Amino acid sequence: MHASPRFEGSDNYVATPDLKLAVNAALTLGRPLLIKGEPGTGKTMLAEEVAAALNMPLLQWHVKSTTKAQQGLYEYDAVSRLRDSQLGDERVRDIQNYIVKGVLWQAFTSPEPVVLLIDEVDKADIEFPNDLLRELDRMEFYVYETREMVVAKHRPLVIITSNNEKELPDAFLRRCFFHYIQFPDRETMADIVGVHFPTLKQDLLAAALQSFYALRDVPGIKKKPSTSEFLDWLKLLLAEDVPAEALRAENEAPPLHGALLKNEQDIALFDRLMAMARNRR
Repeated sequence: MHASPRFEGSDNYVATPDLKLAVNAALTLGRPLLIKGEPGTGKTMLAEEVAAALNMPLLQWHVKSTTKAQQGLYEYDAVSRLRDSQLGDERVRDIQNYIVKGVLWQAFTSPEPVVLLIDEVDKADIEFPNDLLRELDRMEFYVYETREMVVAKHRPLVIITSNNEKELPDAFLRRCFFHYIQFPDRETMADIVGVHFPTLKQDLLAAALQSFYALRDVPGIKKKPSTSEFLDWLKLLLAEDVPAEALRAENEAPPLHGALLKNEQDIALFDRLMAMARNRR
């Protein structure tokens, strides 16, 4: 019996010990890994880094509100077939020419094991996850048009992400190994920054972290800034050569805070709190 490959993190992605444990548990169990967490906590990037670290191809299925489970299996292009028949095209004789293979079909028939990312599963209709249960369980599906059964050559590592926009069905949750990515604490965030900005001066990093976490803790804020927005902000601070002292100004909005606050209600709330704090001095 072959030992399952193991994910030990990568140079480009700071994975906490419990996240590594979750990836390896999904590999051992042969179950989909369901990853939840705030937007911007690296859920999608995890699949990319796991695929790279394990030297496995990555297939991605980015789910939209209109996505149907059937699209992941295959689609039958009846319109093209009808058009070709009207034009007398010889291709119409073989229905295979009008079967468009979805990402699950590609994952199942890949000559080597793949990482399959089903990204933002909660964007689709509530029936979407349920409609995939049988295929993800049995690793096979039937193509009615060609009367063939597509059976997985290798069980892919399925990584499913959710932003918690809606509850997922219990039957679906039972079949997954679940992990919630906690928002990084300051120490972990400093490690993440180190990957992206290895030469960042420590005084600027300390001031930026202080300012960022204070902003996230503002009571009543609707959209807390994410990790990816923090990294964008640091990039701007470096590009504009903003000194650490500018981030330490009391009761003032941090420079370039438009990279962190993304709606007018939060900006208005923050400005109001800053004004109240200045008036109390």
